[in-house]
Amino acid sequence: MAQHFLLAAKSKTISEKQVARMSEEEARVTFEKLRWSDTDGEPVCATCGCTDSYIINTTSKSGKPIRRYKCKACRTQYTVTTGTLFASHKLELRDYLMAIVVFANAVKGISASQMSRALGVQYKTAFVLVHKIRASIVDNQDNIKLDGVVEMDGCYVGKTRPENKKEDRLDLRLAANQNPNKRCVLVARQRDENGNGAIKTVTGVTFSESSKVIDSFALSNITKNATIHSDGANGYDNLEAWYNSIKGDHSTCYVGDNGESSNQAESFFSRFRRLQYGQCHKLSNLYLVNYAIEIAYREDNRRVSNGAMMIDIATKSINTPTHSEWTGYWQGNKRVAERLVA
Repeated sequence: MAQHFLLAAKSKTISEKQVARMSEEEARVTFEKLRWSDTDGEPVCATCGCTDSYIINTTSKSGKPIRRYKCKACRTQYTVTTGTLFASHKLELRDYLMAIVVFANAVKGISASQMSRALGVQYKTAFVLVHKIRASIVDNQDNIKLDGVVEMDGCYVGKTRPENKKEDRLDLRLAANQNPNKRCVLVARQRDENGNGAIKTVTGVTFSESSKVIDSFALSNITKNATIHSDGANGYDNLEAWYNSIKGDHSTCYVGDNGESSNQAESFFSRFRRLQYGQCHKLSNLYLVNYAIEIAYREDNRRVSNGAMMIDIATKSINTPTHSEWTGYWQGNKRVAERLVA
């Protein structure tokens, strides 16, 4: 039997111990090389793009040293985190690197409570930090449509729990008895032509698997004339107008004689449920799409080493502009509407 990737030595190229032993200077240099990769870490003014700056060493309110730069062209002062997700940070840069490696190592996702314990910070601090990392993944998705053989399916979050006694249970097939907070997470996964699972995942959040929503989701994310595998739900019937639509029947088999299957979609849901039930326990509908995209990222990078994933996430984070949703979150600056499939 083949060895699982996470047990192989090539999956473990960095450890939390290595990051914990880094100095603040080493962490700063790491972030500078990731943010200003075109100049090999030499500072670039965040205002005018000038590469000619000089150093101003200052200290924070707590007395910790801060490396600042002053642009010789526009006279603007800036640091490596200016204009990024980590702007006006209060933690040390080494703490942010530690948060990223902890995030990367959590193959089933991580809760704010666990991040709080790992970093030794308050829950509120960890909550915003984890969501900032997720936001960097969300904002740096590519817009390349899926092609070839694509599997589609949906799973529901927030279902109404049946009562204990049979006589008290409601007929959950009726819309009137459904939980108004129930949402459907749609997923589409492109199969690897070589048979190594899926290579790209796209997700969306909606109220149900209706034909209108599925058509919109598919046309926005899958090239026409692709082959789509789905289960027997009626919402996928209209796809035959644009795609080679193949339906499986789970009541008889999970993989048909001609390869019809949605197992790659189910693989995504398996990891998503582990995040939902095993880590976070409750997922807010406002940010449900962010959680889904995080799991899609983890699925697509399931055979990437933790060191490569950490560098990728750190690069995304340090190059993502300051996020309005996560600046002053606990002061009331929050997302006001869900992001649903149109």
